[in-house]
Amino acid sequence: MDHPDSGKEIKRTLRAEILAVRRGLPPDDAHKAAAELAGRALELPELAAARTVAAYVSVGGEPGTRALLDTLHARGTRVLLPVLLPDNDLDWAAYTGPGSLARVQHPGKMTLLEPSGPRLGPDAVLEADAVLLPGLAVDGRGTRLGRGGGSYDRVLARLERAGADPALVVLLYDAEVVAHVPGEAHDRPVRAVVTPSGVRRFD
Repeated sequence: MDHPDSGKEIKRTLRAEILAVRRGLPPDDAHKAAAELAGRALELPELAAARTVAAYVSVGGEPGTRALLDTLHARGTRVLLPVLLPDNDLDWAAYTGPGSLARVQHPGKMTLLEPSGPRLGPDAVLEADAVLLPGLAVDGRGTRLGRGGGSYDRVLARLERAGADPALVVLLYDAEVVAHVPGEAHDRPVRAVVTPSGVRRFD
């Protein structure tokens, strides 16, 4: 088992390395990767069968999700998007197309694109058949490395407390599937990772 301090240091180093690579990705490569990622994700049976998908709007150097959101919405899938709360927990609202997004600057944090419709409450995620998670890396056990803000740790804990078992899927670039991510007791492995080159499952 990882010593807690060494695990935190490995996570910090991994985060810094991956974020640096993302910042250096040329825009054309990022657009191409987003289109490929959407195509791969839409082939997932878990998304094809889902009535409700909890997703997110990519920001900065994250693998692009906009094409994926639009296709899911056009299919008639109910798409829930997060709204960041002051305590870093997440509320949710429905995505009804590009016009339903608003740019929101959170004090001391990055600017996010969030749904502008009625807030549905943090428990709305319990209705999701699949949850698309942002991340920075995943390893061969399905352990996901997040940004460290804890928002999705709360979401996953909420799902677990309620006995909900949606398909957990992380969206990454190919090089972000790594040999090892230090795990913690509360970590919940993802079911699959989607990258521009394909899908890898961990069930």
